[in-house]
Amino acid sequence: METNSERSRLVATGGGHRVTPAELFFDLVFVYAITQVTALIAADPSWLRLLGGMVVMALLWWCWCCFAWLGNVVRADSGAMLTVLVSVMAVVLIVSLTLPEVYDDAPGGLPAPLVFVLCYGAVRALHLVTYWLADPTDQALHRVLRRVALLSVAPPFALLLVGAAFTGMAQIMIWLAAVAIDYLGVFLTGKSGWRVASPGHFAERHGLIVIIALGESIVALGVGVSGLPLSTPVVAAATLGLLVSAGLWRLYFRQLAETTEQRLSALTGDDRTRLARDAYTFLHLPLVAGVVITALGMKTALHQVADTGHYDLAEPLHGVVAWALPGGVGVFLLASAALLFRTANHRSPVLLVGAAVCLAAGPAVALVPSLVALALLAVLVTALVLVQDTVAQPRVTVMAAPSDEIS
Repeated sequence: METNSERSRLVATGGGHRVTPAELFFDLVFVYAITQVTALIAADPSWLRLLGGMVVMALLWWCWCCFAWLGNVVRADSGAMLTVLVSVMAVVLIVSLTLPEVYDDAPGGLPAPLVFVLCYGAVRALHLVTYWLADPTDQALHRVLRRVALLSVAPPFALLLVGAAFTGMAQIMIWLAAVAIDYLGVFLTGKSGWRVASPGHFAERHGLIVIIALGESIVALGVGVSGLPLSTPVVAAATLGLLVSAGLWRLYFRQLAETTEQRLSALTGDDRTRLARDAYTFLHLPLVAGVVITALGMKTALHQVADTGHYDLAEPLHGVVAWALPGGVGVFLLASAALLFRTANHRSPVLLVGAAVCLAAGPAVALVPSLVALALLAVLVTALVLVQDTVAQPRVTVMAAPSDEIS
């Protein structure tokens, strides 16, 4: 029988560590959070709200990444760590509940922007404290944690608090500055001191969050037609949306995931840490964001196809949503190309051309019926998958990493 001290201690992971059920449970709250980001943008589909949604997405991503790194060195299903994870889940759930009002606080009740910021600060603080306690004797790690607290947590948190007192563009710009400082601070402090104990676990965790984002895009299809009658065009549109999501899934798991994991496993020490930071912490954010943006376009397209009382089948998508449908795929493809280049020094003309076409397709989407636009996107993504499947997989070689240590 375990003693109280055994139940409360943090247990280190090993090189063969894999994702635990506790981490899968932890990710459930982020399913709801990502859904809320899509709903936040859809409530006011403008370029400013899209930017604001991506700022919130970046902050949520940071909350998730903190504990993906921590779960790689400390078992998530150990007593103390499990308690921390459940606490963070409660805080992130509150964050998710604030999202509909984070840029437009409703009268009465708690101030949503301030609650959002305080909860975000609590997650970052819990992460730093738990990491410190995970290895009280690791002085190199403690130096990094102090630098992170001073450069990447305290200044952005102060800016977030200031931004919570504003509304509109001022709030979004202040919060965007906070995100930029936070990410820059992690880039400068994330070169050494951290440790990736299990490359397999780290890759699997990030693959699962991609699955969550893709799952949200499928949920968005259902939300778009909720309460509206089923029709043949609705069935066709839902099937086309699923094909888009399936294509993105295949591109990631057949072309990116295995190559990146192999490269991470081939490296050691600070070289492995730098690749984990660049390929996973930084480049997986636009991958997930691209899926979220695409979900916004698919949700609106499905709604217009289903709501025959307000929209004709010939009605196109408009404004930022017209760009979001192909543009989100373009962001995903561009991030995929960057990931291949960073991981295997492999340039992918197919992904780059596909990204350029999707990112520039917004004006054309605004000229054709939404169902046609969705069909063309499904054809494009399917074609990219087929072409990529015929391209030789990039070889994973271990190259000497450039020295980018900071003094």
